[in-house]
Amino acid sequence: MTLAERLARLRETLPPHVKLVAVSKYTTAESVREAYHHGLRDFGENRVQDAIAKQEALADLPDIVWHGIGTLQTNKTRRALSVFAWIHSVDRLKLAQSLDRLMAETGANPKLLLQVKLAPDPDKGGWEPDQLWADLPALQRCEHLNFGGLMTILPLGLSPTAAQTVFADVARLRDRLRQHHPYWHNLEWLSMGMSGDYDQAIAAGSNLVRLGTAVFGRGSAVTTTNL
Repeated sequence: MTLAERLARLRETLPPHVKLVAVSKYTTAESVREAYHHGLRDFGENRVQDAIAKQEALADLPDIVWHGIGTLQTNKTRRALSVFAWIHSVDRLKLAQSLDRLMAETGANPKLLLQVKLAPDPDKGGWEPDQLWADLPALQRCEHLNFGGLMTILPLGLSPTAAQTVFADVARLRDRLRQHHPYWHNLEWLSMGMSGDYDQAIAAGSNLVRLGTAVFGRGSAVTTTNL
């Protein structure tokens, strides 16, 4: 199946309110260019340096929106702010505080998503609910952050029913936060769902899905996990 055929199938199945971020971390700038010419504008990268390389190769396409979707190392925060319009993986208080200082200093204003972890998984980052509630007062003292929603990545191996349950729990957490304090009123986005589970995510309320294989196919895979 060609990229054009995969996109046509996705457009038939994705509801119009759901934003599609094409995860380009495993593919080439040329494939991103092809997806762009088929109408995609939002692309997700795990690593700052990979995003920079693709931006340079695609500098003639200025309306691409780059999303940082990998674990962001604190020492890469400044560079990430110059690269990404969205950062999905704000997964700990120290990182949020670093972003707050640098956004005040640089004037950068990417949309930020809190990464949460509502199912046990030692390989995934994100706030567990108890820690998030404990950290809320400190987060609310960050004056320059532009939080727009929540993000989650499920553990491998969950059944479709279990996956939908976790996604629904994330949606309920978002709603609780919005009711908790005015600081969180702009939590519009739920970044939930990848190529293997986006149907369950959308059924639970996701309005942003991060799709790699479903867009680009099963090409050459490179393991990249950190921004």
